[in-house]
Amino acid sequence: MKKSLALLTATCAAAFAVNAQAATKWDLPSAYPASNLHTQNLEQFVKDVKELSGGELDITLHSNASLYKAPEIKRAVQGNQAQIGEILLTNYANEDPIYALDGLPFLATGYDAAWKLYQAQKDLLNKKLASQGMTLLYTVAWPPQGIFANKDIQKVEDLKGVKWRAYSPVTARIAELVGAQPVTIQQSELSQAMATGVVDAFMTSGSTGWDTKTYEYIKKFYDTQAWLPKNAVIVNQKAFDKLDDKSKKAVLKAAEEAEKRGWAVSKEKTQWYLDNLAKNGMEIIKPSDELMKGLDKVGETMLGEWVKRAGPDGQKVIDSFRANK
Repeated sequence: MKKSLALLTATCAAAFAVNAQAATKWDLPSAYPASNLHTQNLEQFVKDVKELSGGELDITLHSNASLYKAPEIKRAVQGNQAQIGEILLTNYANEDPIYALDGLPFLATGYDAAWKLYQAQKDLLNKKLASQGMTLLYTVAWPPQGIFANKDIQKVEDLKGVKWRAYSPVTARIAELVGAQPVTIQQSELSQAMATGVVDAFMTSGSTGWDTKTYEYIKKFYDTQAWLPKNAVIVNQKAFDKLDDKSKKAVLKAAEEAEKRGWAVSKEKTQWYLDNLAKNGMEIIKPSDELMKGLDKVGETMLGEWVKRAGPDGQKVIDSFRANK
């Protein structure tokens, strides 16, 4: 009897061990802190995947560039060092024009327009990612981009010579066109860069301004609402293909919900960020007509450059977007 009980116990333990080992583990690197709206959305996505897969897929979120720095994440997913990751599309603008599109100033300036631009570019974006062995799961827009600076900015020329934080090729190009000095700084490094005087002006969202406590160093925010760049969550295609059907469905369902939730939260929190920046001493400024006209010209120049580089496929995306605008 004792031997039978011991055998049963051993059998159950072995079966439990096999089931425990059956869970697939993925790493998900992100560049933003736990307080960020994208990170919070990712946390819920990870929980949903685990629940919907019945624990068969367990994703570990690595926030605040703790596993890979922002520009390194796409390559990590492409090479399957990380099976899934969150990227800022405009970080890869030099790689292909489709990654640059939602960073073009004043092409799509509100959430409705940004969503329509996403729909127009999605097929081409999916095609590019597929050619690199990846699949797009979902995107979420950042709040509209404005200018943080300490100096009075009434026209584009007032930006000449400022040390301008560039977090992507697109923002570096803006710096060149307005005569600023671009300095490449990712969000995880921004607070230190401001504290040490490495940068003194930049374009970003109220969300990033809040996360990095920009109000401790810079006191003016010009609410230009220039563009709404998107973060994209991408997955290595081979890693996805290896999943069982239940886990695949869990990932796709969780991604669908994350996209809806993320866009809604981003839109809802836009004013909250500005209100709380103001409560902490930030002056929220409506930009002058002269400044906006100058920035519009920058946008027109960059769109012309983009269409020339993107060719007929790119022109089709712009035509589709404008037809539905």
